[in-house]
Amino acid sequence: MSIQIINIDTPTLGDRGYIAHDGKTALVVDPQRDIDRVEKILTDNNLSLGTVVETHMHNDYVSGGLVLARKYQADYITSAEDTVSFERTAAKDLDEFNVGNFAIKALHTPGHTFTHLSYILLDPTGNAQGIFTGGSLLHGSTGRPDLLGQDHAPTLAGLQHGSAHRMAEMLEDKTPIFPTHGFGSFCAATSTSGDSSTIRDEKRSNPALLLSAERFISETLAGLDVFPAYYKHMGPANHAGPGPIDLSELPRLSSQELLKVIAGNSWVVDLRDKETWAKGHLPGTLSVGVSGSFATYLGWLFPYENELVLISDKAADIAEAQRELVRIGIDRPSASFIGEISSVDKNIDTPLVTFNDVPAALEDSGIVVLDVRRNSEREASHIQGSAHIPLHELSLRMAEVPTDKTIWVHCAGAYRASIAASIIQNTGRTVVLINEPYEKALSVAELTLLSGGIDHGPVAPSDVKATA
Repeated sequence: MSIQIINIDTPTLGDRGYIAHDGKTALVVDPQRDIDRVEKILTDNNLSLGTVVETHMHNDYVSGGLVLARKYQADYITSAEDTVSFERTAAKDLDEFNVGNFAIKALHTPGHTFTHLSYILLDPTGNAQGIFTGGSLLHGSTGRPDLLGQDHAPTLAGLQHGSAHRMAEMLEDKTPIFPTHGFGSFCAATSTSGDSSTIRDEKRSNPALLLSAERFISETLAGLDVFPAYYKHMGPANHAGPGPIDLSELPRLSSQELLKVIAGNSWVVDLRDKETWAKGHLPGTLSVGVSGSFATYLGWLFPYENELVLISDKAADIAEAQRELVRIGIDRPSASFIGEISSVDKNIDTPLVTFNDVPAALEDSGIVVLDVRRNSEREASHIQGSAHIPLHELSLRMAEVPTDKTIWVHCAGAYRASIAASIIQNTGRTVVLINEPYEKALSVAELTLLSGGIDHGPVAPSDVKATA
């Protein structure tokens, strides 16, 4: 039987794991921490687990590989150069490992990390049927080289260029590549494209294979954007060896208990969609809808030492949020509340507007239009006269937000703007959510959009300081 490959997508983090199998024995590559998804595929396909491999010690999620391998007494393979705190099978460059009737060959491909390994998938005759590239060669890009610190970034970018060329020279053009990152992950150096690719495709489109090493390094470093703050917790967790997860139901709060928790120091996160939140919510809570990039943005903002409480009108939201959170090392929120938020005292609302309303707002001296996108998004295009504070900087820069004006907030799709709106509203300021994707601004004739730089607009620095 030919080798089959099954994708295991985690779109909220922009990652993809894989199961490769020969009909009997399975190889699992870069699994997320909620391994029940892997186990279901194994059961549905009547597969035994032979081997689990990690391409690298991940910086954007906590791995489920160690727990999965131990549970099924499978081989667990990581780079021999990784200083880990658990027993594993140590892999070095060009080592081969049998998995059922097929095999994998480790290939040292530094760049995303110094110890990064890719794994060539070999059929029973020894022919390459694909390569699992982890955070090395992605679809139209490569893994970012700065997660180990800016001091290492130039060196790692150069190594990434060399790794891409090594793979392109070793493998036939028809060889499929199977990256872990690059489907929206902040681990990608630049935007990726497409859902599948081959070595031939990458030779035609990937900067690492088209540019000289010097130009690739300079352009890669110049194009790097910020990455989520929670990444700092992921590497240490993966090197230490993550334990099993507990997705059982959280302790349930009553309405009165919830109000006491809000009055304390806990983070209380409202998981409902932004439109429902805007109609009525509790002051002191944070709007982070579980239907969006929940783990990415909550993990970016949340102080890991704090207690976390999840609230929604649906039990399914709480369960989904728990699953998302264990992937980034937030194992057990302290409690939950499930019920109609509008039934709890002290409800407030947040007005919703569209970009059609923005031109008039820009002419109103009592309104500040605040862009909370990242700097790179702002530089690509922004509204003349708007102010700018990226969401991940907002809490630390709240002193720059006027207290005597109404703050109209927008981002690229309104998801981050709803988070920002809740942060601003919790400080006692008056806020309005521009509840439309930024692309809608393009069709509003009265709006002037700028690109290629940052415009401070008519808002004085003493009101809101724009950032480059």
